Amino acid sequence: MSQTPTADQLRNRLVDAILAERRVPATVERAMRTVPRDAFLPGLELENAYTDQAVTIKDNPGKPLPLSCASVPSVVAVMLEQLDARAADDVLEIRAGTGYTAAFLAEIANHGSVTTVDIDPDVALHARTRLNATGYEHVTVIERDGLLGAPENAPYDGIIAAVGVWDIPAAWWDQLKDGGRLVLPLRWRGQTRSVALTRRGDQLVSDGMELCGFVPVIGQNGEKTSPLNTDDTLRVHYDEDQNVDPNGLAATRQTGKSALEVPFAQRVGGEEPFDGVWLRATAGDDRVCRLEVTPRALEQELLRMPAVPVRSPALVEGNSLAYLTITREGAEAERPFRLGAAACGPRAEELARDLVAQIDAWGSDRLAVPRMTVTPADYASTANHAISKPESRILMRHGQS
Repeated sequence: MSQTPTADQLRNRLVDAILAERRVPATVERAMRTVPRDAFLPGLELENAYTDQAVTIKDNPGKPLPLSCASVPSVVAVMLEQLDARAADDVLEIRAGTGYTAAFLAEIANHGSVTTVDIDPDVALHARTRLNATGYEHVTVIERDGLLGAPENAPYDGIIAAVGVWDIPAAWWDQLKDGGRLVLPLRWRGQTRSVALTRRGDQLVSDGMELCGFVPVIGQNGEKTSPLNTDDTLRVHYDEDQNVDPNGLAATRQTGKSALEVPFAQRVGGEEPFDGVWLRATAGDDRVCRLEVTPRALEQELLRMPAVPVRSPALVEGNSLAYLTITREGAEAERPFRLGAAACGPRAEELARDLVAQIDAWGSDRLAVPRMTVTPADYASTANHAISKPESRILMRHGQS
């Protein structure tokens, strides 16, 4: 008769599975093998506490995403690797959640300090209670809007955000040391990436980006969502500075399925990621958005299925739209799927052609990652292409791998 595994066994099994997919620094591994996730999720079945999944700790009635949750452990590991905190560092965490990540930080920066903030009083209390119960009383927990940071303990060697951020607040700039690291799930052009940035004077310069997904921060409303049909089963997500005509797009969609398809671009394997098409396109094309197609819309065959129904890159200009598709063709062992574009509207042909060009450009160097430079919004720049937001300006350049 087999014995029920202990919390230590389950925790080590989870860490072993994460390390089989990605190596992390020894300090991060040690923290992950030390901090008891089950203690931060009281009432949850022990086995469920040690799955590599997010766990909701507070719902958000009427909204599609929870107000707060425990992050996916493998994603936490990636972001801690990006932060590269040292033993004597002072670290600020934006969004306390369960307190689980703050405990990791306390293990890593064990001769420095850790401050974590959360806007919700129940969530902040939960984090404080669980940190106290697990021996991390020295972590400072503050109930506050995370966009304000925590100036009382600044400046910080590192700031890490566990919440989706659309714009980088000026307060975070003020509280980050020159040479310090900022790691955050940054949203631009409909996608979210965990971006690792180092402050160099009035610039934040990236040295890594990882695909991720997080609950969006409260208080930033620059990303818009518009339905493309009366049932709200087709949606386009875009930034406030983009040229999108929601009413015109909805009228275009009423004409039926996509008017144009171009399925003749790069091939990919069944497990091969192609999200780099999206990332690459944002470096030079201001028309990149996100198309969301619900299961109901797919059942009704309202349009040609996009590559990833819930989140496919699209090019939108006015009332015209082109989006990424994927088709199984042939029986090639390595790459049996072909990427392409489907489009509708008066500029369908142009947008489809431009999207296919982006796919082909990605195909020539599939591992290339653009270099991101972020400056304050009022910083003087001569760059031809920039994504402008109220508090920051994002510049993307190709040529960095």
